[in-house]
Amino acid sequence: MDRRSFVKGSAGIVGGLALGGVSGAQDQGVVRIGSDIPYKPFEYRTQDGSLTGFDVELADAIFSEMGLEYEFVQTGFDTIIPSLNNGNFRIIMSAMTINEERDQKVDFSDPYFVAYQTVAILRGSDIGQVSDLEGKTVAVQKGTTGETAAEQLKEQFGGNLTIDSYDRIPGAFSALLNNQAVAVINDNSVNVQYSQDNENVVLLEGEGAAAEEFESAPPYLTLTVERYGIAFRQNDDEFRQQVNEALNAVIRSGRYEEIYTEYFSGRPPASILERARQPGTTTGGNATTTASDNSTDT
Repeated sequence: MDRRSFVKGSAGIVGGLALGGVSGAQDQGVVRIGSDIPYKPFEYRTQDGSLTGFDVELADAIFSEMGLEYEFVQTGFDTIIPSLNNGNFRIIMSAMTINEERDQKVDFSDPYFVAYQTVAILRGSDIGQVSDLEGKTVAVQKGTTGETAAEQLKEQFGGNLTIDSYDRIPGAFSALLNNQAVAVINDNSVNVQYSQDNENVVLLEGEGAAAEEFESAPPYLTLTVERYGIAFRQNDDEFRQQVNEALNAVIRSGRYEEIYTEYFSGRPPASILERARQPGTTTGGNATTTASDNSTDT
């Protein structure tokens, strides 16, 4: 795997972090955002305790465009949709993949990120291809599409795969580093971040879903191609449309690409940039991107 810098530094400190439950903040014009923290590089704390990350900076740009204040509410990912629907916050921004199961419970914005499920392993591991995982233990985060991808592999292996699910992704990587699991199945950007932070972690190489969908693909195995969206309660259509419009305005202005390149190499997917250049093309969150998405090494 190419060890060049896939993830570039951390950005400015924006937003706030709320730890409480339901409050009157929304009634006072403050948009509460549910998010699973830490999930670097999307949402995480710096050494001084400040909150930053790609999702955090994008939220700042969107709500600055709308003239609204916001705060992040730390929430476990496996309970984040019920917490949204219980009114604990107004939206979810937490590297959340748009899929049919979630679409039954929430509505999504237009996609704002393209991601892949990947396999992180230890350097020097005897795992050389995905079939080598059969009979082994893999670590995932609860409630994620990484957990779903692992379950699909287990079915493919006739049940001969042990899946250990953790509340937070750092727990899954601790299991890998302590030889309690041979791999972590998770979003590519986060797996790459861990490989940057720990030289003993690498991504399993090989072609996969990205190579099938795009003309170019990252230099590691991709189990799936996914799109992230902002999640809303299903009765919040007017606000969702307003956020969609602000998201596309941020993309058209060039601010989205500025934020993207602070955290990832390459340019954002072409379809996301092109969609935002065409006013009036928002889709209500069920959009799919096409092979015009030149995949980036995130």
